[in-house]
Amino acid sequence: MDDRGADTKASGEARSLRGQRAYLSGLSAEGRVTDHYLALGYERVEERWRGTAGEIDLIFWKDAVFVFVEVKASKTLASAAEHLRPAQMKRIMRSAEDYIGRQPKGLLSEMRLDVALVDGRGEIEVIENALM
Repeated sequence: MDDRGADTKASGEARSLRGQRAYLSGLSAEGRVTDHYLALGYERVEERWRGTAGEIDLIFWKDAVFVFVEVKASKTLASAAEHLRPAQMKRIMRSAEDYIGRQPKGLLSEMRLDVALVDGRGEIEVIENALM
């Protein structure tokens, strides 16, 4: 194998490791956010729910309201917030509509879309109605 092949393989392995770390970090952040909502009396309905428009990280239920939560994790809360892009916000809204449309009350169901930011220390900031 020439040097280019070794560099390509090392680069691929590094990318794979970063991807695995990001995935595990995301799972950890989702777990912390779930604990936060459960402590406030919410019932977890779904996690990583996938519909035709895409995935929603967490879905909770409380007081006859569905709460859709997008979790963003980064070193700081500000950098976590920067990871939420307009196209992603639209996808989340379409996914929430897809989910609600499958419920008995359909689009008459009450709902809220939150964003939960998690920093490197595990601190959480929830922005309620962030995408409405």
